[in-house]
Parts: sequence; C-alpha cells; structure tokens
Amino acid sequence: MKNLKIGEKVTKVPLIQGGMGVGISLSSLAGTVAKEGGIGILSSAQIGYKEPDFDTNTSQANRRAIQKEMEKARKISPDGIIGFNIMTALKDYAQHVKAAVQAGADLIISGAGLPTELPALTQESGTKIAPIVSTDRSAQIILKYWDRKYNRTADLVVIEGPLAGGHLGFKKEEVKAYMGEAYKAEIQKILRTVRCYAEKYGRYIPVVTAGGIYDSADVKEALADGIDGVQIATRFVTTEECDAHIRYKEAYIRAAQEDIVLVKSPVGMPGRAILNTFMKRVERGEKIPHSPCHRCLAKCSPRDIPYCITDGLLEAVKGNVENGLLFCGAKAWKAQRIESVKETIESLFAAV
Repeated sequence: MKNLKIGEKVTKVPLIQGGMGVGISLSSLAGTVAKEGGIGILSSAQIGYKEPDFDTNTSQANRRAIQKEMEKARKISPDGIIGFNIMTALKDYAQHVKAAVQAGADLIISGAGLPTELPALTQESGTKIAPIVSTDRSAQIILKYWDRKYNRTADLVVIEGPLAGGHLGFKKEEVKAYMGEAYKAEIQKILRTVRCYAEKYGRYIPVVTAGGIYDSADVKEALADGIDGVQIATRFVTTEECDAHIRYKEAYIRAAQEDIVLVKSPVGMPGRAILNTFMKRVERGEKIPHSPCHRCLAKCSPRDIPYCITDGLLEAVKGNVENGLLFCGAKAWKAQRIESVKETIESLFAAV
C-alpha cells in the first residue's frame, strides 16, 4: 500500500477526505482525519456561515472563517496534512485561495470548473495544488494550460467519477455512459496523461480517485486500477467528528438506495442528493423564495434561479433536513451507524 506525499509530509494511509460544503467538512472532521494519518480537507464554500456578519458581509466572513477553521484543525493535528477544497465556480474564488495560502494550507484541491489561475494564486507559497478532473480531456486541458502558461504542473491529481456526491463533472446524460468498465478505461487514459507531465517535470505526481468509494472492497478495487490513493467524502458524514448536524447524519442512515437521485443545481450543473421534501418541490417546478444573495456561485442570477443553493445547504447543515439540500454520494444509503473517524479509516484499509 502506497502513501501520499504532500511536500515533506507523508500520510499513513493513501486517503484524502473529500471536501464537503456548506459546513460539512470543517475543522473537526478535517483535523481528525489528518490526525489519524489521512489528508483532511476543509471546504471553503460559505465556510463563514456561523460568523455574525455572514448575511451582511459574506466575503469577509468567509475569509475570516478560512483562517479560524484552519487554526482549529491545526490544534487537532499540528503535524498532519490539512488543506482546502475551493470550487472555481465561486464568485470569490481568488480571495478564498489567497486566504487558504495565508492560513497555511498544505494543499488546495480545486474543481467545479477548470482551475486555470490556481498556480498564479499560489505561487511563491508552500501550498501544493491539485485539480479535480473527471475525463481525460479535462486532464489534458488543465495540465497543458498550466505547463504552457506557468511552466509548472500539478502536485497531485484527483479523478472524480460519476458516483460522486454534490456537483458532478459530467452532463446528466453522460453519467450512465461513464459507469463501470467505461470509467475504468477513462482512468487509465488520465493516468497516461498525468505520467507524461510527470516525466517532463522529472517528478512523481500522485493520482487519487473519488466517487463511489465507500468500504474496503471499493478501496481495494480502486487501488488495483494503478492509482496512488482514494478520496472519500460520503463515508465521513456519518462520523462523530463530522461538523454536520446530527439530523444530517441521521438522514444518511435513514436513506434508501432509491432516495439517492440526480438533481440540477440552480446554475445548471448536475449533482447528487437525497430526495426529500425540498427536492420534490424543486422537481415539481416550484420556485422557492430565497434570502438576499450571499455571493456564492459566479454564474448565478438570483432573479432567475429556482432556489438558492446557499439557503438549501445551510438549512441542511443546521438540521432542517426536509427543507434543505442534502448532497451525497451514490452509496450514502449504505450508512448504518455513526462511528468515529478512527474506526472508519481502520475499516476502509483493513483488507488492503
């Protein structure tokens, strides 16, 4: 079993805990995963929702919370590997990246679009950078762009497959086409592309896969594909240390397989979530009233959206699970109980 190296730090297990916003993966979860030998990831998406001025000064509240949450995570794991997931789709993307670098992030993982400017925003820092890609085409585009414009390459690459939770890197009609063996073939193409740039820069670029990895059998199968590690998010929601409300965790435990559905976010991107009262209203075509704009997604037009994604995610993380948006991975229905992060990691790698 390989371990992942980020700068001078090395994991005890080849694991990245996936970033989950809003408020699902904050300091408690990320810090504990790092303490137990994985890479803990905080999500910067509306991370400042608990700040008193979040409604009136969202941008500053989020930047302040990036620093605060990193400090709290570091107290849990002073020597562990802790980073941020920062979506390129955010209005304040550049501000979040700069704040994460200033906070001392070991790693920034960036997707929900191609992170074309990430090298410029992190230059002259010790923060490592990793794009999220879903297809070989997207891997080729971003690595070629970074190579030509910045004369550098990725420090790590995350391949996110069609079984992932939250926003997906596929059109809705593409999801089924990339299932199973078809996606294994795509992973091999991406590995070849990454290796070309690793050879050019004379270095090793770790590649991890994400999406639909829930238990040790999934981990074993993923590693057999020749990748270096796995990124897992959904499994960590039902841990004691996860930052979500207890009712959010219980919603995963109650969910049946048929409750996990593909949905459309307000800006058109497909995602995966638990079917609840909120999502049924959206599917019926209702336009749900929302709060004043919190400046989250760059391409969002508040006047035109069917619902506000910030409002939906905030209701969920606060425990209003029937009237909130509960993003989840395809295998969330497998959750049976709440356990510790330590137990989770041990079970994931027990047979590997």
